[in-house]
Amino acid sequence: MIRMPKLALVLTLFALNAAAQVRELPDFTELVERQGPAVVNVSTTQTIRANRVFPQMPELDEDDPMFEFFKRFIPRHPGFPRDFQNKSLGSGFIISPDGYILTNAHVVDSADEIAVKLTDKREFKARVIGADKRTDVALIKIEASGLPAVRMGDPSRLRVGEWVVAIGSPFGFESSVTAGIVSAKGRALPQENYVPFIQTDVAINPGNSGGPLFNMRGEVVGINSQIYSRTGGYMGVAFAIPIDVAMEVQGQLRASGRVSRGRIGVVIQELTRELAESFGLAKPAGALVNALEKGGPADKAGVEAGDIILRFDGKPVNASSDLPRIVGATRPGSRVPMQVWRKGATRELTVTVGEMAEEKLAQRGQKRARPAEAAANRLGLILAELTPEQKRDLKIANGLVVEQLRANGGQGELQPGDIILAAVHKGTTTEAKSVEQFNRMLSQLDKSAAITLLVRRGEQQTYVTLRVNGDK
Repeated sequence: MIRMPKLALVLTLFALNAAAQVRELPDFTELVERQGPAVVNVSTTQTIRANRVFPQMPELDEDDPMFEFFKRFIPRHPGFPRDFQNKSLGSGFIISPDGYILTNAHVVDSADEIAVKLTDKREFKARVIGADKRTDVALIKIEASGLPAVRMGDPSRLRVGEWVVAIGSPFGFESSVTAGIVSAKGRALPQENYVPFIQTDVAINPGNSGGPLFNMRGEVVGINSQIYSRTGGYMGVAFAIPIDVAMEVQGQLRASGRVSRGRIGVVIQELTRELAESFGLAKPAGALVNALEKGGPADKAGVEAGDIILRFDGKPVNASSDLPRIVGATRPGSRVPMQVWRKGATRELTVTVGEMAEEKLAQRGQKRARPAEAAANRLGLILAELTPEQKRDLKIANGLVVEQLRANGGQGELQPGDIILAAVHKGTTTEAKSVEQFNRMLSQLDKSAAITLLVRRGEQQTYVTLRVNGDK
């Protein structure tokens, strides 16, 4: 029997373990060799007029009589030409051999010239077929043929923890390759209602925008679009647009140069556990409607404020952020089923989807109700009734204005000037018609019971959930 020294045995086991770990690490070389040639560098040039930099110097033709006056007597900053060019860099990838390329809308926004450089050093001028700022997707075209094109993947098959690879031009360093994992799926970002972002920890920096995100099969699953950063550089949190969303957008851009989206005319908010409890729902799922466009598609379909939209066109609405994406992807003019939760039961409605247009929000002044000489109620609020003139001006039938907050009144959710329109408790909605009626309703609730209020603030409505105090 051969005896092996203990140290040698330990070293051998360590080496075997290390070798096993090395074999488990992914190898990206074949992916990069095959897919890299389809990734391009996108550079843009924008001419900045001098009058945008020097507003005191108007833009005049040289033969204008006032040109010489401004030239001689209006000071200009030395070292700046009359016009100058702003250059920026981004990335993109070829989706068809005849020269169609996907990138980000913000990469080509306001560009006067767009140049595309391939990995074989050929350069082409590109034109914008269309751009959609809501999803940050742009389709551009170069005049070429026989180009290498990427293969498309299915983002729904991505799993959190799966390896992914980005190729792009961070800081102008062309064909840079970085790798990481999928950190999360379906991320909703502020002001980004139409994209269920893929979150990764792939190193993404300025210049990577518009580049592809590959899975380990060499398929594009996303377009790298945004980073979360306090410094302007990589901090381990990056967001990509799922490729199925991008391809739907590019299809419309290629066909018509614009994107048509559905709308139903509702204002929604997230359903918290407390709100779900107030409306009698077993779990916080769906989109809570807190206001409707008068005469809009949802209003005509019979949707009411306080309804919770659970399904739209057969698709589940698991969170409020799901609804804008589902509705936006629905063809305007379609008649689709919609399931809502109302007063403790589901209802089936049918809505004719409208077409989204840019909406302008107008802020309007609001009259304050007269101070009420009353004690604070169990929510710590001093309320006042609206006058008939105020109701007419606000176009509401009933409501109580919050005059003062006492002893943590409103629990940080309310402020003076808010108008309480209704209260919801265990699926029952009660209009706020008078201070006496509202406070009497509060007095009948158990200690620490949750109650949800429909509150109007300015032109917006929202639901807030509060806990009543112990004293009755």
